[in-house]
Amino acid sequence: MLGEYRIEGRRASEIAASVESAVGAGELAPGQLLPPMRELAVDLGVNPNTVAAAYRTLRERGVIETAGRRGSRVRSKPATTGREYIRVEVPEGVRNVANGNPDPALLPPLAPAFAAAAEQGDREPVLYGEATVDPELARLARESLDADGVPQGPLAVASGSLDMIERVLAAHLKPGDTVAVEDPGWGSLLDLVPALGLRIAPVGVDDEGPRADDVRKALESGARALIITDRAQNPTGASVTATRARALRAVLEDHPDILLIEDDHGHGIVDLPLHPLAGVTRRWAFVRSVAKAYGPDLRLAVLTGDEVTVDRVHGRHRLGPGWVSRITQRAVVHLWAEGVLDTVEVAAAYRERRDRLIGALAERGVGAHGRSGLNVWIPVPDETGAVSRLLHAGWAVSPGARFRMSAPQGIRVTVSTLATTEVPHLADAIARALSPSPTRNHV
Repeated sequence: MLGEYRIEGRRASEIAASVESAVGAGELAPGQLLPPMRELAVDLGVNPNTVAAAYRTLRERGVIETAGRRGSRVRSKPATTGREYIRVEVPEGVRNVANGNPDPALLPPLAPAFAAAAEQGDREPVLYGEATVDPELARLARESLDADGVPQGPLAVASGSLDMIERVLAAHLKPGDTVAVEDPGWGSLLDLVPALGLRIAPVGVDDEGPRADDVRKALESGARALIITDRAQNPTGASVTATRARALRAVLEDHPDILLIEDDHGHGIVDLPLHPLAGVTRRWAFVRSVAKAYGPDLRLAVLTGDEVTVDRVHGRHRLGPGWVSRITQRAVVHLWAEGVLDTVEVAAAYRERRDRLIGALAERGVGAHGRSGLNVWIPVPDETGAVSRLLHAGWAVSPGARFRMSAPQGIRVTVSTLATTEVPHLADAIARALSPSPTRNHV
C-alpha cells in the first residue's frame, strides 16, 4: 500500500510526524492511500486510539483526508508539500518570467523612508503597552479606504496579506469548516487553508472576478467563509467589476452570517476602480497590502473589518508578535505621505506590458487573460508539455498546477519586467509550444 515507506512511531505525535515528514519529502505521494487505523495499530504495536489520534492530527493539519469506508489518503495537494515547490528550476541563460515579482525599477527607494522613521523612533521611542497601530498610518489608511468606498471599521496591522488572512480565518473558523476560494487562485492561500485544518470549496473565476453562481453554490453547500481578490487576482489578473460586485452582493445578502475576506493586494499597481463588497455580511475583513507597490520586504498589510473580527485579530496578535514594528509602519507613512510613488504611472506601465503580450498572443491565435496586476494567464491543453517546451525555447513560465484545484490547465507569465523587444519572441515561443506536434498527430 505504501511501497517501501514504513510509518513509524509509538505515540500519536510520532506517527503523525512520520507521515508528514514522508509527504514533505515526496516519499508518500498526493493521493496515496494510508493503512486502515487498526491495521497500522497492529503493525506498530500500539492502541488503535493512538493511530486514530495521529490521523486526526494529520487531517487538522491538512495533510490527509478521510472519506468514510474508503479510508484515509494523502491530500491531492497536501499543505506540507507547498505549492512553491511546484516550480520550474531556471537554468542559466533562460529568461525567468515565472516569479510573480514586481519590477524593482518601479519600486520606490526605501532608505529615506526608513531613515526618517528611525529618526522619529530616536525622538519618540516605542515602548511596551503603546498603541499597536501608528496613528498617522491609521489616518492615511482610513483616508485611502474611504476614497475607495470601504465601510468604516477599526484598523489592525499585520505582516502581509497572508498573515492577516490567516489571523482572520483563525478568529472565526474551526478545523473542518469550509472556505470558498477562487480557482485558479493564489497558491499560498490554497496551501494555507488546509494547513489550518479547513476545507476548500473552489469557486470559478473569469475576467470580472469570482462567478456569482459558483459562490452561491459554495455557500449553499455550507461554506462558512469566502475569500475574494478584488483586483490583480493571481494568477488570472481578474478584477471585480461593478456588475459582478452587484451580483456577488445579492448572493451575500442571502448568507449574512458567512465570513467575507477581501484581498486588495493590487492597491497602488492597478488603474481599475475598486468595487468592495465589505459590509454586506455581519463578519467581514478587508485587507490592503503594500507589498506589490512599495516592496515585498516591507511585510505590512492593513486590515479593517467589523469590530468583533478586528478585536479578535488584535487580541491574538498581542499574544504572539505583539505588533508590527512601528519603524516599519512609520516608513510606510513616509512613503504614502510624501507621495514618492507615482501609482498612476506604475499601474500604466504594468497595464502596457500585459496588453502588449496579450495582443501579440491574440495575433498568433492564442487566448490570454490579464485585466490587472503583474501576470498574464494563458489556458493550455497540457501545461506540463507547454512549460517543458518553453523552457527548451529559453523561457521559464509558471505551471498552472501551482494555482489550480479543479480549474482547467494553464500557465502564468509574469510581465512586470518584460521588455518591449522581448514580447514578439515570447509570443512566438508560446504559440509554438501550444501548436499540435506533427509527429503526435501522425497516424
